[in-house]
Amino acid sequence: MQYDDFRRSDNIEDRRAEGPMTAGFPGASGGGIGIGSLIIVGLISWALGIDPRLIIGGINMVQGPSSHQQQGPMPARKTGTPPDQQGQFVAAVLGESEDRWSDIFQQMGRNYVKPRLVIFSGATQSACGFAQSAMGPFYCPNDQRIYLDTSFFNDLERKFRGCDGQACRFSQAYVITHEVGHHVQNLLGILPRVQQAQRSMDDRSRNAAQVRVELQADCLAGLWAGRSQAKWKFMEPGDIEAALQTASAIGDDRLQKRAQGYVVPDAFTHGSSAQRMQAFQTGMRATSVQDCQL
Repeated sequence: MQYDDFRRSDNIEDRRAEGPMTAGFPGASGGGIGIGSLIIVGLISWALGIDPRLIIGGINMVQGPSSHQQQGPMPARKTGTPPDQQGQFVAAVLGESEDRWSDIFQQMGRNYVKPRLVIFSGATQSACGFAQSAMGPFYCPNDQRIYLDTSFFNDLERKFRGCDGQACRFSQAYVITHEVGHHVQNLLGILPRVQQAQRSMDDRSRNAAQVRVELQADCLAGLWAGRSQAKWKFMEPGDIEAALQTASAIGDDRLQKRAQGYVVPDAFTHGSSAQRMQAFQTGMRATSVQDCQL
């Protein structure tokens, strides 16, 4: 993946110098949603032999604010483009997503409100509760911020074969733009509608609704990738395969099979490996947001 032509976003809060905070287990306060949570849970469970259901059960990705969440404005922090290589990459992907989504929203007759991306180390506070490394990257609709501990990328490189250094860049971009996809869903009113509907659903229906939201975010990430590729021709051989491998490896069916030896589709929260791969590929071929409808 070549990203030299990508504009660097300055909508980044770099909280890494603040150091880790002490907090309870992520997800107990709810409200954040993301591909990163499922990936990092899968990595930890795989490495330590822990049943991921014990962790996944505490993370409800699509839900409204709880009584424990911080509802007030977050403290003001200096924003800008981080000078280090990892920070530059994140800023480049975010900047390119801002440009492409601004174009797409303009075509829809709307203005794109750019999200802010928070880089942190260990843990930090979000309007959805504490953000911790164990959650992986996630989007918090309550403050319209994406939270990312970049050490997650190191875990990604260590655990997935063929995903190291430059070969892993597009997979990392896919993870970031999936979270941007959740922001797009929020701006379009999709997340509030799903959250409202879920309050009256049983567990099976609630999980099914969540799967649709996650697969749409995969599709929206693919839509970004297709638009960006058409403009910059930034992809290199193997990039798409690496992203699809990542999508396949974090499907609910793959994680359940690895943890318990069998698959329970009704318990899916992010979709199967095949569904995630198909959603991303659908987005790559999409011409508009409507092609990624739930």
